[in-house]
Amino acid sequence: MAIITHIDLDAFFASVEERDTPALKGSPIVVGADPKGGEGRGVVSTANYVARAYGIHSGMPISRAWKLSEEAKRGGKPRVIFVTPQFSKYEKASRHVLEIIGQYAGKIEVAGIDEAYADLSSLGSYKKAEAVSRKIQKEVSTKEKLTVSIGIGPNKMIAKIASGFKKPRGLTVVLPENVQDFLAPLSVRELPGVGPKTGEVLLQKNIKTVSDLWKIERKDLVRRLGKWGNGLYEKARGVGEEVLSGPEEAKSIGAQETFDKDISSMRTIFAETKRIAKDVFDRFQKEGFASFRTVVLTIRFADFETKTRSQTSRVALQTHRDLETAVLHLLMAFLDSRENPYKKAVRLIGVRVEKFI
Repeated sequence: MAIITHIDLDAFFASVEERDTPALKGSPIVVGADPKGGEGRGVVSTANYVARAYGIHSGMPISRAWKLSEEAKRGGKPRVIFVTPQFSKYEKASRHVLEIIGQYAGKIEVAGIDEAYADLSSLGSYKKAEAVSRKIQKEVSTKEKLTVSIGIGPNKMIAKIASGFKKPRGLTVVLPENVQDFLAPLSVRELPGVGPKTGEVLLQKNIKTVSDLWKIERKDLVRRLGKWGNGLYEKARGVGEEVLSGPEEAKSIGAQETFDKDISSMRTIFAETKRIAKDVFDRFQKEGFASFRTVVLTIRFADFETKTRSQTSRVALQTHRDLETAVLHLLMAFLDSRENPYKKAVRLIGVRVEKFI
C-alpha cells in the first residue's frame, strides 16, 4: 500500500522574512522584484496570506501588485511591504526542513525549494502517517519557526492536491477508498496540468468539475486534447505516480532575470546570458554536484511571448565552459529567424541545469 505525503511550506519566502524580522509580522508582505513605484519589470515570487487578501499572488507582475497595494491603502488597509528576495537564506531554511523530514521518511523527492514529497508507505497505515505528519509540522514550527501544510494520499497527485486544502498549517488525509469523493466536487483546474487554455476548452463543453469530466469518454478527450486527453482521463480518476523520483530527476538549479529595460543589442544579450549562466554554475558547484546533463534556456520577449528550449547531453557536463557553450548554442536560435523572425527585444533570460550526479 502506497502512502505518499506532499509537504508544502506556507508562503515560504515571505514567512522566512517575517520570522527573521519580527517587525514585519502581521503586515502584508510581497517578496519579489523592486516595484519602483509601479514601474517595476519583474514578478511576485511570494505573497503572504495578508497580501493575498489584496488579490496579489505568485507570478503576478510586480507593477500590478503595486497597484493593488495602493488600492488597498486608499481603502484604509496597510500598504504592502515589498522585500527583495534573499535566496541563500531561503535555501538554508529549505535544507533544514528537508533534514527534519528525512528523520521520518525513508525516501524524499524534492519538488522545489518550498515543497517535497515523502514516502511513508513503510508505516503501513494512514493513521500512523497522519501522526508522523503532525510531528513534522510541530518540529518545523519549533526548530525553524515556519509552518507547513501536508497532504496524504495514495499517490503524488492526490497528496499534492490535498496539501492545498486548509492552508496554512493544513493537514488533509485522503484514503484510497475516498479518492473519488475527494476529487468529484473539485474544479477541473485543480488537476495538475490543467491550465487556462485547457480549462477554457472544457468550460465550452460545460465541464466545470472533475465529476463533469467523468462523463466524457477517454476517446473523446483524446480527440479534443490530443495525447494530453489520455493523461487527463487518468488524473480525473485519481491515477498518479506512487513511486518517488530520485534526487537526479527531482533536483534542478536555475536563475533568471527580468531586465529594467528590454534588450535589443546582441552583445548585451550574450553578456547577460553568460553572467546568469555563471551564477547558476557557481550555485551548482556550491551544492556539491559533480556533473549535469540537461541545460534549459528561457527567453521572454518584449511582448511577453515566452519560449523555453532544452538540451540533454549523452555525456556528463562538468565545467563552466560546458554550461556556457550549451547555453549560447540554445541562445542562437532565439536571435535569428528560427525563433525571433521579427527581431523582438528581450525582457527576461533564464538558465537552468538538471539531471545531476
